[in-house]
Amino acid sequence: MIEELLPNVDWEEMIEATYETLYMTGISIVATFILGIVLGLVLFLTSKGNIWENRPVNVVISAFVNIFRSIPFIILIVLLIPFTRAVMGSMIGENAALPALIIGAAPFYARMVEIGLREIDKGVIEASRSMGATINTIIWKVLIPESLPALISGITVTAIALVGYTAMAGVIGAGGLGNLAYLDGYQRGQNDVTLIATIIILLIVFIIQIIGDFFTTKLDKR
Repeated sequence: MIEELLPNVDWEEMIEATYETLYMTGISIVATFILGIVLGLVLFLTSKGNIWENRPVNVVISAFVNIFRSIPFIILIVLLIPFTRAVMGSMIGENAALPALIIGAAPFYARMVEIGLREIDKGVIEASRSMGATINTIIWKVLIPESLPALISGITVTAIALVGYTAMAGVIGAGGLGNLAYLDGYQRGQNDVTLIATIIILLIVFIIQIIGDFFTTKLDKR
């Protein structure tokens, strides 16, 4: 019955493409989470009135973040081709998509981290400083815990964007469901392949959203 409704779908290929999409998304989420928090912390701490106030550093990091989060992802992939080839040795395959995915998503997430940190009551930070807390203590015991719901909510939004990015990366040979939907679905006129790939992508997005909402609600102290 399924074979009659979906005659062109190769389920082994579909499973392999799903794995590639999950692989690209998973690695990118972890790297984006770490890099985004580092960039967001630097943006927050070097801004006016904060512990590491340093306008030149803040301006440079802010410019980097603004530039890379503003470039459309498909253009970013093209711009990063020389870098990707130098680092990964190829532009084909799921690993080749990782540099563009991370560089495209980390600045976006960094801004969300900065916004989350700005929502923390400054009185809590000042109280920690007045008690002689070190920078590391303030970061790990105050800033990260207090902003955790916002950080989780932000990485959820970023992860969903990354799923979309993987689909775009697939169009230029990075593999995954986007590649399958474009090459086997669109170019060969096999609409059932495109349909199933789209449904799987939607399921991945829904699962990410449900997990993100669960942890955000669990960690929110309000």
